[in-house]
Amino acid sequence: MTYESTRGSKEKVTFSQAVVAGLAPDGGLFVPCGDVRFGENELAEMAGLDYCGLAFKVMSRYAGDFTEDELKDCISGAYKSGRFPQDCPVRVTRAGNGLSVLELWHGPTSAFKDMALQILPRFMVTASRKCGENREITILTATSGDTGKAALEGFRDVPGIKVMVFYPAFGVSETQKLQMITQEGSNVCVKAIYGNFDDAQTGVKKIFGDAEFAEKLAKDGKMLSSANSINWGRLLPQIVYYFYAYFSLVRENSVNFGEKVDFCVPTGNFGDILACYYAKKSGLPVGKIICACNTNSVVADFLATGTYDKNRPFVTTSSPAMDILVSSNLERLIYDASGRDPVRTAGFMRELAEKGRYTVGKDILEKIREDFDSGFATEAETTEAIAEAYFKNGILIDPHTAVGYSVLGKKRAVSNGNQTVLVSTASPFKFNSSVAEAVCPQDVNENMSEEDISRIISGKTGESIPAPLIGLSSRKIRFPDTVEPEKMKQTAEEFIYG
Repeated sequence: MTYESTRGSKEKVTFSQAVVAGLAPDGGLFVPCGDVRFGENELAEMAGLDYCGLAFKVMSRYAGDFTEDELKDCISGAYKSGRFPQDCPVRVTRAGNGLSVLELWHGPTSAFKDMALQILPRFMVTASRKCGENREITILTATSGDTGKAALEGFRDVPGIKVMVFYPAFGVSETQKLQMITQEGSNVCVKAIYGNFDDAQTGVKKIFGDAEFAEKLAKDGKMLSSANSINWGRLLPQIVYYFYAYFSLVRENSVNFGEKVDFCVPTGNFGDILACYYAKKSGLPVGKIICACNTNSVVADFLATGTYDKNRPFVTTSSPAMDILVSSNLERLIYDASGRDPVRTAGFMRELAEKGRYTVGKDILEKIREDFDSGFATEAETTEAIAEAYFKNGILIDPHTAVGYSVLGKKRAVSNGNQTVLVSTASPFKFNSSVAEAVCPQDVNENMSEEDISRIISGKTGESIPAPLIGLSSRKIRFPDTVEPEKMKQTAEEFIYG
């Protein structure tokens, strides 16, 4: 399997080259040059594999230049290192009425990003060696909360690699902020910016697109790469857990093998939901993929109208990972739905950069709608969903998962009776103020610490606080600074050369 850019660079690259580079030279995203397809017999055999065996079976079709031993070492190093539950890194729980919940937040930072960012550093080290890349790599990442901490933790003290994270100063939860600014490691740096996530993401993209800066780094034996889901090495591991969720339902006789299952995915940068799309393309029996947005409903509006328009107010919500107006991974879907047309894709992205909006043709929109449906939830609906999920179905969920729960409640009619899996992306204890507002508002007040609120929620619900979230406020703050967006390049340069 080789990879190409969504914007038309003629050069085809290996999996290793795509991972190390992160972003294509023309600013596009790397995508597989061909489709992976598992036959019915293969899928039946895969149904009996444990998580690591399943990960190898899926990833080996994409990581074509990794040897069997190299890939297996990456997988076992990520998922059998003691940083996830010993039996399996993910859990599938039943919520009744044909609904299951895929819990992806049992890793070291209590967010689904761990599923990819515990293996990406291993991909990066192996890929760099295979490419003969001896330059020092700096992972430069913008985060709306969870990616930052997961990247910092995944790349902490990895030789030859530095990691720098920018996050919106007032656009993450207090727990997410504490996780990042207290991060340990000799090769890490965290800076808040005055602005929102899109400001942070735009700043990072500008740094990546600065040819003069890239030339200077290369001359000095340094280079940049990404841990955001624009990096194919970050997106690939996410494909696996959709297979695992489906096969779990088969094993427990909730669905018959071959019967379609719908997935509802809370959506921000469109990476997690795109992984579900690739799983479906490769043969997994997936029905509708339901895109769940919060009040920043730019993707839901696009899927409804065919017009992507970021020229709207940016709303800070209780689900900050979805507070995004430029969903980078949507570019990969548009490229695929256009018949892999780089000229049209590049044109849409150019319009977005210049005018803040673009409209795809009817052919592209109809192709996308074959697989996707969409909806959004308001802040009030998100709070109501947390309460209903707990009091009605006995499941405690965070605000991002609650957005999906709310949208799913409106969209269940599209499933045609299919079993449905709601993707749960973060521990509810990462957003304890919002969760407490929904399940025990009478027991908390604004003067309580994060730890106090967590303990109250735990006592009320019987759910345990994840170990990585205990004692955050007592840890040493290492990265207290906030910078203006226009100072991001200077700040990154100081860290790279420091």
